[in-house]
Amino acid sequence: MNTTFKTKLLLHLNQKKQESGEQGFTLIELLVVIIIIGILAAIALPSFLNQANKGKQAEGKQYISAINKSQQAWYTENGNFITGTTANDWSSLGVGIKTQTANYTYALGGDTNVATAKAKPISAALKGYSGGVGLVGAQGADRTSQAVICEVTTAGTADPPAVTVAAGATEVACPSGTVAIK
Repeated sequence: MNTTFKTKLLLHLNQKKQESGEQGFTLIELLVVIIIIGILAAIALPSFLNQANKGKQAEGKQYISAINKSQQAWYTENGNFITGTTANDWSSLGVGIKTQTANYTYALGGDTNVATAKAKPISAALKGYSGGVGLVGAQGADRTSQAVICEVTTAGTADPPAVTVAAGATEVACPSGTVAIK
């Protein structure tokens, strides 16, 4: 091949490259972008998973709240609490709650002063909940029913502690290891 022709061809190709500008990315530029995307994903993923768990925990709070309200209504109409000692107690509440869902198992309990409900988490990433409706006020006087929902402070599959109410108490309080939900 003629050297003049080679030179002209190379000049022509170089001129075409300059006219069109530099196109494409270098390997280093692509690696930097991939690293930045990886860092952003590492920051966002835990936040996303935390929000998903909060959504699942909302079920436990809602169910305990519904049970508490139903217990208050039952006490107003019947003068006693449903304690979960018979198989018919869940249907007597009339709230249509399953005793087990994908996230929690639910249980009733209590005595003449308090009706309790527990939401025990199935997954270790969720927090447990306990609720109670108790009679507050002096013995022998008119007493009022008061409800509370308590959230276990650490996530795990342990059974949440039950709410108790001492005779003559002025309020229903959360047990140790839990905090009241407003």
